[in-house]
Amino acid sequence: MNNFENVKVYAEKLGAKAQFNVPMKTMTTFKIGGNAGVYIEVETKIQLSSLIKYFNENDVDYIVIGKGSNIVVNDNGIDKAVIKLKGEFLNVSMLDNETLYCGAGLSLAGLCKEAESKCFSGLEFAWGIPGSVGGAAFMNAGAYGGEMKDVIYSVTHIDKNGKLGTIKSADLKLGYRHSVYKENGFTIIGVTLKLKHDSQNSIRARMDDYMGRRKDKQPLEFPSAGSVFRRPEGNYAGALIEKCGLKGKSVGGAQVSPKHAGFIVNTGNATAQDVKDLVELIQTTVKKETGYDLKREIIYLD
Repeated sequence: MNNFENVKVYAEKLGAKAQFNVPMKTMTTFKIGGNAGVYIEVETKIQLSSLIKYFNENDVDYIVIGKGSNIVVNDNGIDKAVIKLKGEFLNVSMLDNETLYCGAGLSLAGLCKEAESKCFSGLEFAWGIPGSVGGAAFMNAGAYGGEMKDVIYSVTHIDKNGKLGTIKSADLKLGYRHSVYKENGFTIIGVTLKLKHDSQNSIRARMDDYMGRRKDKQPLEFPSAGSVFRRPEGNYAGALIEKCGLKGKSVGGAQVSPKHAGFIVNTGNATAQDVKDLVELIQTTVKKETGYDLKREIIYLD
């Protein structure tokens, strides 16, 4: 049973910052959601390890969030401790002339800039993907023919007992929007990446090219959670949704983007329920008219 008063006291004893009444809409790219049960910012592995062990020993529900780019939070909030990675989890260090270690809390954009500055190539595909490094490893994020599995050497985590561990790439079960961390419940704290050298100008040119394509095709001007659905075998979610005449369809403040039907955007006052209702409408319509079952890529937090 969650006792967030005790959680807050324990977190503060560890030196972590803990608060009540923090709206999750300020923590997500969709700009939707009620308050966290308790919101905690951790800066060190020791703090995080101690908290995770405490949570599991005391049956406290918790979630670690990155940039909140793939989640839809309930309008009434979530009865969980929400952990945000700060401090050392934002650091990048060069291990050798082709390997970087990056904290899980850093944004993918920040990692791409660091790699470019060191003339490391291999992450250009990730330039413009919203989200954190940890989230990208968790979901095996990808775009434009590249995926995190192409560059991940290993992932470091904290298990449910608060113990540090590392899993090498061969054992990460990296597939389409999947990793072993979707199965084991461990918390990713850092990623080691094996990259290649190239000229900074060439790296920057590729990054600019991918960003140009994103701006041209994706509704970056509105809050969203990125692609809503997984890619169905043999087709594309956006194409199926458009084929069914749902491009531009709205439920409340949630709208199927007129720019890219694979995105649902918040036009200003969308609720989580608006998004869920629109997702259900899309799934029902696409199934009826095309036979395809669209599976959600976005995660509901209730």
